Amino acid sequence: MLDSIKSLARQYAADLVQTRRHLHMHPELSFQERNTARYVADQLKAIGITPQEGVADTGLVAIIEGRTGNATSTPSRVVALRADMDALPIHEANDVSYKSTVDGVMHACGHDVHTASLLGVARILHVLRDQFDGTVKLVFQPGEEKAPGGASLMIKEGVLENPAPVSMIGQHVAPNIPVGKIGFREGMYMASTDELYLTVRGKGGHAAMPDNLVDPVLIASHIIVALQQVISRNRPPASPSVLSFGRFIADGVTNVIPNEVTIQGTFRCMNEEWRAEGKRRMVKLAEGIAEAMGGSCEFEIVHGYPYLKNHPELTRRVRSQAVEYMGAENVVDLDLWMAGEDFAFYSQVVDSCFYRLGTRNEERGIISGVHTPTFDIDESALETGAGLMSWLAVQELNV
Repeated sequence: MLDSIKSLARQYAADLVQTRRHLHMHPELSFQERNTARYVADQLKAIGITPQEGVADTGLVAIIEGRTGNATSTPSRVVALRADMDALPIHEANDVSYKSTVDGVMHACGHDVHTASLLGVARILHVLRDQFDGTVKLVFQPGEEKAPGGASLMIKEGVLENPAPVSMIGQHVAPNIPVGKIGFREGMYMASTDELYLTVRGKGGHAAMPDNLVDPVLIASHIIVALQQVISRNRPPASPSVLSFGRFIADGVTNVIPNEVTIQGTFRCMNEEWRAEGKRRMVKLAEGIAEAMGGSCEFEIVHGYPYLKNHPELTRRVRSQAVEYMGAENVVDLDLWMAGEDFAFYSQVVDSCFYRLGTRNEERGIISGVHTPTFDIDESALETGAGLMSWLAVQELNV
């Protein structure tokens, strides 16, 4: 089976590159992936697979049944594989033939790679369906980049039911890992993500008469500094957390104090109990400081994705299977990553493994990080992405 999968992955490699380039040239933002979904559906139908369309509006689900499938009286083992399809509001700066044709929209996070790879998996496993037992569920998901996350919506619409997978596997490009290598981490891996929006109000006026004002700039400054003590003095020491503010708007001038200041930031951690407690403490502290200084603070929190946890036993199993497919020298360990991923929603419900697919090639200058206008990949990663995921699925069905 391993040799068959590798052979098919090589056979389809050029087609996967063309698929990825088509997707890259025609990116669509979160929850707007209508043309992308139509393209994926057409590709699946051409293979001989009829997908369920319109899941979470622009998502798709496809089923590949092996020899036993769901036709037997005994339910078969089911493994789910996921790819996300949305792009980012970034104007591409790469000078390549497959550059985005949509102004201000770009596949800068590799979702074109994930989707093309899963379409490759569909082709490989459809050919080999008479050589394995069980059922593989392919999940083409919208809206990973935007809250509430397409994963949460697909779960609500039953993507983890009928048939219910015993495990779920996802992959993500890694521009910090050389192409041809794969990275794994057991347990907690990626952070929860919550967005913070603060509006600090006071009484503005002439900067030369501060005694007549309630300065919201000063109040907001105290709040930003004080909120860091929630992390340094209230966080459990063993629980990684990040609190960062990237936007502070005080729309006055040199001699005018505004009436209000707006602040935006992000809170990330890897412990759901601490996540709730940390947010509670931040709101209480900010409101208290503003009141004590004569102003007010409106604190809005957009609750984002939970933290992503890789099921230890499943991840160890998948890692060993990757070693068999790739070679031990090409399988690396990952550090904690404080970025967020809505695959985390799946990991909170079903045993899951989310690993990283190396895409870096320094000799060719392919080194830019995700979410940058110069992000690109070494496209030989597509053969690995499709082949390895096919192998992992088949091996999981045999557990």
